Amino acid sequence: MFDLHVHSVFSDGELIPSEIARRMYAAGNKGFAITDHADFTNIQDILAKLTRIKEHMESYEAKFLVGVEITHVPPSLIGKAVELAWKEGAEIVVVHGETVAEPVKEGTNLAALSEEITILAHPGIMSEKEAELARENGIYVEISARRGHCLGNGRVARLAEKYGFELVINTDMHSPSDIINDSTTERILKGAGVEEWRAVLENNEKLFRKLRK
Repeated sequence: MFDLHVHSVFSDGELIPSEIARRMYAAGNKGFAITDHADFTNIQDILAKLTRIKEHMESYEAKFLVGVEITHVPPSLIGKAVELAWKEGAEIVVVHGETVAEPVKEGTNLAALSEEITILAHPGIMSEKEAELARENGIYVEISARRGHCLGNGRVARLAEKYGFELVINTDMHSPSDIINDSTTERILKGAGVEEWRAVLENNEKLFRKLRK
């Protein structure tokens, strides 16, 4: 498992990065990305902190990516937020999609999928137009292990099969109990209707290694 959507104390997570690394490795995971909730008030601060600690994280055995999750930014400003994140040193940029569990502004999915992002997280009731855009722009779409966000997983899986965009599976981890391993991942993906669950795990690893380069 390479978890590409994790939160630390730099936003609303419970753990400092070193504890995330240790717990991830202990669970059998080989890599992760810290993608704390971000908007224009904290993008620079989060990425500066994560960049400073990255050199030391290599000693924790679990590999590590620096990133942000653009969260509840108005659709018209998502492009500017994404551009700022890349400029400030992000290695991965996730956008908080239109999950059914939160009042995300309509149009967020479309705006995010029109930008140079890595992953659209928990897109909720994803539309067919959004599915086409994800495929055209090569953007990965998340199957979520997180309560509430996972309610759209079945629809996302069906659209991926129909339109051919790539899936990843992430925890959206906020606390130690959110960490999963390969066996839990298999059950979540099969429960969402993803028969080729191993291919999704491979996507996580391939994307992680590509971004590390």
